[in-house]
Amino acid sequence: MRAVSKAFSLILLCGVALLNAAAQCPKRPDTGTIVHDALSLTSNNGTLSAEFTMRHSVDDAGYTHYCYNYKTAKGEVESPTLRLNPGDKLDLDILNRIHEDDGAEMTGMDGMTMPGKVCGDGGTLTITSTNVHFHGMNVPPKCHQDDVLTTIIQPDKPAFPFRITMPNDQPPGLYWYHPHPHGFTEFQVNGGAAGALVIGGMEKYRPEVAGLLERVFVIRQQFLVPWIPGPYELTFNYQVAFHPPFPAPIVKMKEGDKEFWRVSNSTNQDFMPLQVVYNGKPQPLQLIALDGYPLAKARTQTTILLPPAGRAEFIVKAPPKGAVAQFQTNAYDTGITGNPDLAEVLADIELSKDRDPNAIIMPSKDAGTGDRDRLRFGGIAQQKPTTQRKLYFSEKFGGTGGPIEFYITVDGQKPKVFEADEKPVITTHVGAVEDWTIENRALETHDFHIHQIHFLMLEVDGKPAKHQDMRDSMEIPFWEGPGHPYHKIKVRMDFRDPTIAGTFVFHCHILLHEDLGMMHKILVLPK
Repeated sequence: MRAVSKAFSLILLCGVALLNAAAQCPKRPDTGTIVHDALSLTSNNGTLSAEFTMRHSVDDAGYTHYCYNYKTAKGEVESPTLRLNPGDKLDLDILNRIHEDDGAEMTGMDGMTMPGKVCGDGGTLTITSTNVHFHGMNVPPKCHQDDVLTTIIQPDKPAFPFRITMPNDQPPGLYWYHPHPHGFTEFQVNGGAAGALVIGGMEKYRPEVAGLLERVFVIRQQFLVPWIPGPYELTFNYQVAFHPPFPAPIVKMKEGDKEFWRVSNSTNQDFMPLQVVYNGKPQPLQLIALDGYPLAKARTQTTILLPPAGRAEFIVKAPPKGAVAQFQTNAYDTGITGNPDLAEVLADIELSKDRDPNAIIMPSKDAGTGDRDRLRFGGIAQQKPTTQRKLYFSEKFGGTGGPIEFYITVDGQKPKVFEADEKPVITTHVGAVEDWTIENRALETHDFHIHQIHFLMLEVDGKPAKHQDMRDSMEIPFWEGPGHPYHKIKVRMDFRDPTIAGTFVFHCHILLHEDLGMMHKILVLPK
């Protein structure tokens, strides 16, 4: 039980240490109130410039919060939505103001010394260290861009600058940003440090959204420490969505309207079968995009399954008068050793006479003019793979029957947990197109994610995928045990673009699993 006990000890003791910390995160919304979108920061003349301060606090109920604070004339607000267009520059400065005396040195935990050249402040990586991952973005794995392997932002140092140019062929859609310091990612994301990033232009590729009112909903998760695994709450744009006993958050919609909802599953671990239900009946949802990538053709579903880190963008029609209307996640079976993902009402939907005057309306100009084949990864379905690989998830069990180590392994190699100084387990090159089969040999569902690129869904359990969508995170169901086959997916990886040359990672996006070693490096060599 060494690895799990070590992780739980960290969270237990950090929770106690942080209980005495000064409150530095903004007060979050009261339960049962109207849900508002986060403050939007929009690029101006091709550049979005901002400074965020990473802070933490503990609320009255004992939940530890981490937060990206942005200073406005009215005070600090939490996790603004970053809005950019393809070709724009993001100049984002991050100040780390997690107090040194509230951190890992109070836990008895050893920090991690990063090998080789470090990007940022250097020193030991601890619970007070941080960095930022721009999840789903197809930007270089380089210092000051999207490098999570060597970037360390330490407390009380000068601001760390991220300087990123959005690719001209970046797909429009919903992405998100969150901390990714290995070993401590779960704790900081669990604390709420996560926000949305929107790349504009969806109406050009999916004209169905032109002129619609847009909403951005971020679903987060907070565990109560020091009780682990303990009770947890989902939050909906930071409002507690734990109904009952608390009243549900309220989403207002104008009668007769259609709205374009952009929803991010920014939880640590929950798999979410999302539904909009009117009078007990699931409603048709017009699905527009998944994981920030517009679908080749919009389709209608009553349930949209989002794994941890997944995003869905879809059109919702307002309920009729008098209807009991709710946005909910259903229960999801993650397997014998998995976590219970429970059904929750995320929000009640109520009618309003008018639209929110502060809401963003999707543009109508140039609707339908985009060529999807010119987006990043365009035409990948027609490419012939240069390499075939097989990977698998597995777990090592301890004497009490619980998993103590978590692995993702390239078939033919020895299972091992991630180490900061490890050599890449996969080496490829710019221009390669690879088909990967990823198998789950564990008794719980896992969630495959790779940085820097999306992948094309080809097969599920050896059969053609019902929908060949571009994804960056994908669930692989649990193994039912002896006598049953392993579940698997087959995906196509596109390494053709030269800007992603470098070393980056793939891992399970159940963040405890990633922190405990279910992650490895891939090296993409330049031509």
